[in-house]
Amino acid sequence: MNESITSRVARLMSGSVNALVDAVENASPELVMEQAIREIDSAIADTQAELGQQIAQKHLASKKLIEENNRYEVLAEQLHVAVANSRDDLAEAGIAEQIDIEARMPVLELSIANATAREKELEGFIQALQAKKREMKSELNAFLQTRAASVSATSVASKQGDSAADKANRAGASFDRVLEKATGIAGRDVSLTSASKLAELDELARHNRIAERLAALKAEQS
Repeated sequence: MNESITSRVARLMSGSVNALVDAVENASPELVMEQAIREIDSAIADTQAELGQQIAQKHLASKKLIEENNRYEVLAEQLHVAVANSRDDLAEAGIAEQIDIEARMPVLELSIANATAREKELEGFIQALQAKKREMKSELNAFLQTRAASVSATSVASKQGDSAADKANRAGASFDRVLEKATGIAGRDVSLTSASKLAELDELARHNRIAERLAALKAEQS
């Protein structure tokens, strides 16, 4: 399973510096740090790509919601014409379509809200990753300057070890707050025995709503 953006950001924010400290024992420290910075660049690019998808999804849902609202208003006008001409069959069809639109609109509104929330979350991720990249580049530069200024191999090794440990302690969990996520609401289970009855009940209620609206329209024009 591919690592999610959220999990990836969590790993880069909380674990990468400590991982670098461990890796320094068996690899060139600057190469390890440079690789970590490249990984952050990759994570930023992937997060920006998902952000673009969320923006596009929100745009499409918003466009569809506007279309549904417009269709609903057109149907309202057409229903009055149908009732005025004693075309109950046409009025019933129009009312049925309005009910379907009413069912779809909350779903579209929820989709827009979710996309907006995710968009803000991803923007926060990008800002955190960019900050982390700046921090790591600063640490890399500091490391290289320390090594260049060393006067002997022994002092270089000591300074490298102390520097890496100190940096890990300073950087340790500075972005934990980025990863707060809301939990979902669990769905409900419906037995197969009652499913057909519930479907029949729903259909009965639907027909009743259509009849009530048709009666209201007739009363309004009488």
